[in-house]
Formats: sequence, C-alpha cells, structure tokens
Amino acid sequence: MEDIIREQDNDEEELYEHFNIKVDLGQETVRIDKFLIDRLPNTSRNKIQSSAKNGNIRVNGLVVKSNYKVKPKDEVSIVLPYPVREIELIPENIPLHVVYEDDSLVIVNKQANMVVHPGYGNYKGTLVNALVYHFNNLPKIPNDYYGRPGLVHRIDKHTTGLLIIAKTEHALTHLAKQFYDRVIQRRYLALVWGDVKEDGTICANLGRSPKNRKVMTVFEDESQGKHAITHYKVLERFGLVTLVECKLETGRTHQIRVHMKHLGHPLFNDLEYGGDQIIKGVSFSNYKKFIENCFELIPGQALHAATLGFEHPETGQKLSFEIQLPDGFEQLLDKWRNYTLNSRLT
Repeated sequence: MEDIIREQDNDEEELYEHFNIKVDLGQETVRIDKFLIDRLPNTSRNKIQSSAKNGNIRVNGLVVKSNYKVKPKDEVSIVLPYPVREIELIPENIPLHVVYEDDSLVIVNKQANMVVHPGYGNYKGTLVNALVYHFNNLPKIPNDYYGRPGLVHRIDKHTTGLLIIAKTEHALTHLAKQFYDRVIQRRYLALVWGDVKEDGTICANLGRSPKNRKVMTVFEDESQGKHAITHYKVLERFGLVTLVECKLETGRTHQIRVHMKHLGHPLFNDLEYGGDQIIKGVSFSNYKKFIENCFELIPGQALHAATLGFEHPETGQKLSFEIQLPDGFEQLLDKWRNYTLNSRLT
C-alpha cells in the first residue's frame, strides 16, 4: 500500500493542502497526472496540470511536468489550493483605520498581528472578516479560491501599513493591472540586523523552500522561483542594527524579509527568518535584557508599509498616501537611538 500523507499548510498569502505519496513497489509506469487523479479525492485533471505548470509537483525533491512517468519507490509531493467551499467568510465588527475612501476604493492602515485574509487556522479575526462587515458587495477576482473580496495585494500578519481595497469590479481589475505592470509605488521601512554598508539592489528569485513550505527562500538557479527585485537605502545607522527604506519592483511573498536575510541582514524580530535571535552584539546580560525589551515592543518583524502611490481607477489622478510608524516601532527606534548614544558616551 502507498503512504499518502495530507498536510495543511497555512501561509498568510495562500491556502494550500500538501500531499506526500510514496509509490509502492508494484506500481506500473503511468503519467503522474493520471496517477494523482486516481489517488486524490475531488481533484480534477485541470487542477493537477495547473499545479504541475506552477512547479508544485515534485518527485524525489525535483519539479516535474504533468507527463512525468511515475516509478516504484518514487516520492511524490503536490500542493493544491483548497476549494472555495471550505472557506466561509464571517463578517466581524473589527475596527479599521480607514485612511481614505471614495466610491471606488478604500485605503486602510493595517495593524500588527492581523492576518489579511482567512486561511486554515485563521478563519476569524482577519482584515477580510472586517471588510465584509464594514463594506457591502466587495468584488472578487474570478476563480479566487482564497476568500479575498476587494483585495489586490497583501502584507504579512505582523507587517503594518497601507493596503488598497477595491470596492468595484472595475477598480479591482484596474488596480490589479497596475500591480502587474509594476507601476504601483511602494515604500517600506525596515529595521534590520547588522550595519548595512551602502545602498543597493537585490535581484534574486524567490520560491517556497523545499524543506519548509511555510517559508520562502532564494534560488540561485534562475529557472527556479519567481523573479524579484528590491531596492534598499540606508536611513539611519545604530551600529548593530540599521533602519532602511525598501522599494519594491515586484511583490513576492515575504520578499523584503527573504531578500534582506539573503543579504545577511534579517529583519529585527522576524520570527520566521531568524531575526528574533541576538545576531549582533555582545553576550552581556544587560545587552541581552535590552534586546528582549526591544522584542517585546513589536509582535513580529519590524516592517512597515509607509507609502503607497497609484493611479485612481476612475479619474486617472495620481494619488499618494503616507502613514506614520506605529507606536511600537517608534519606541523601538527611540530605544536604539538612546542605546547607541549611551554607548558612544561610555
């Protein structure tokens, strides 16, 4: 008998179920799409072929196409989106910080510790649960499995700052195309570990880690992952950490967090990418306590979507919005300023 293991993978952007199958010794040679259709309930050939096209079918750790012929003892893994029927949007009266609103769109300032849309383990308390309570008939992208009415982009659970919400089908389509054409202007503020020596650009493909599907990784092989570009600029130095500005050309999952880690500067207090450890500085107990106090000011990575610029889908007017850092982030910077100043005086 083959072993079929079903895992439920909750990411802040996408909702997947992940199957692992170890092919038994008596398996005849057959195309992998037919093999999977026979073994996975309620799964169509189109969905499996789409998964293959997107690089989500692997055999023995390597990406394969839908015409791959499975063999005995192969280890097959496939990642599929949950069907929309498994996600019920529950309106919830959660307060929202609305920065701007008109008949076409809403700009909200997302708070820390809020997931943007429902996913496995997060069916309640998300930004979308709040949106469907406060706004009626928000449009959805066709064939959207994930329950994301009005959303054309997202930011991570612990990232704060500006998000656009579309209120009409036209606005949704128009704004989505602006993101696709990379004309949306986005500026993030991030506190990262280490002394960033100079401004620069990171161009490195990103994709899900083969070892842990909940995190992203950089692929040196250009045939793997998705093209991603981040421009960064030093704003303030604290010696052991640096405040940087990041501007995105692309909008990949966890892009700034992974790119900065790849550069050797993970975001301060990033729980998924190692920033919640003491990476720089001495091991004295006073310093350790100082860092622990800093970590307590923010629930996760020190990342803030500070500005957002785009063309209004109805008027064509260029709009730009900016939102100040949340209190915890501001307090974090003040603590580092004081620590740096005192270190220089002693």
